[in-house]
Amino acid sequence: MHLILLSLIGITVLTSLKGFNDISFFRKYEFHIGSIRAGEHIRMFSSAFLHADWGHLFFNMFTLYMFAPVVISYLDIFTFVVIYFGSLVFGSLLTLSFHKDDYNYRAIGASGAVTGVLYASILLNPDMSLYLFFIPIPIPAYLFGIGYLLYSIYGMKAKNDNIGHTAHFGGAIGGYLITILKQPDLLTENTFIVILLAIPIVILFVLAKTGKL
Repeated sequence: MHLILLSLIGITVLTSLKGFNDISFFRKYEFHIGSIRAGEHIRMFSSAFLHADWGHLFFNMFTLYMFAPVVISYLDIFTFVVIYFGSLVFGSLLTLSFHKDDYNYRAIGASGAVTGVLYASILLNPDMSLYLFFIPIPIPAYLFGIGYLLYSIYGMKAKNDNIGHTAHFGGAIGGYLITILKQPDLLTENTFIVILLAIPIVILFVLAKTGKL
């Protein structure tokens, strides 16, 4: 396991622990629309290092631990870092765009960045299979990626939970675009997969353009 990846996980764990035990620290660095629009842009970055609880933290870091090596092996450690933080920014920007008038909107977690890494790994190795706790058979990675983003669209429309679906989606867009920019031959070598993974992204922007989100 690469030292930079382990360091990223370690810093996130330590910062999240600080947030668990220090509510003023947590409130100061969480994603909060009102504060961001007042000029506290650091929150768009710092919120990715905070988590709601141990379960939230473990799920994000475990997913990162599992899929980051795929990106690193196909590309390199520098590109992995670019994808991680680029996806983080994409997730925050999309969240800000969709919730800019909800001054009380709050969010935390590395989900956007981690989803970007997950989506990048699916683009790079679409033939890999994923095993989910509630499904006893392997799921093709590209089907999981498409289903996950379609579920995120549903969550954005329904607004019936506390999950940051918009950040997940923004992160996936970031991971998708950065990976293709870095590896443009994917457009010719895996054209079908590239198009399939773009479908939920197109659906999102059509719904947003038509005012249905």
